[in-house]
Amino acid sequence: MIEESHGEQETFAFAKKMGLRAQPGEIYLLDGDLGVGKTVFTKGFAEGLGIREPVTSPTFTLIQEYEEGRLPFYHFDVYRIADVEEMFDLGYEEYLFGEGVCLIEWASRISEILPEYCTHIWIEKDLGQGFDYRKITVG
Repeated sequence: MIEESHGEQETFAFAKKMGLRAQPGEIYLLDGDLGVGKTVFTKGFAEGLGIREPVTSPTFTLIQEYEEGRLPFYHFDVYRIADVEEMFDLGYEEYLFGEGVCLIEWASRISEILPEYCTHIWIEKDLGQGFDYRKITVG
């Protein structure tokens, strides 16, 4: 599936729809260059799960846990991960194979430890379409 977004509000709204449909145990892998809107997407997804507290990127902590929505939400940002072994130290299996929903930014950095059944989301810019244009591919 491909969704075209022409601004942050559209990206947020699309992600919110995905969050509304998310089910326990699902894992979403979010990739895209710096500045494409991964955090905006994550905020929309979280709102779709019923998360009301502020959602921030866990770049320095690697994971943020949100328990207040209709499902537990685990937001990973593995941009700064030096070695995939750090994921084992975090106990990542408890998150990925639990009853919550996981969204992992920069997931390609840890692809070797991720299950095959994940939903992959790529966000891409195309400046030829305009500064705010994003192509969101879900597969």
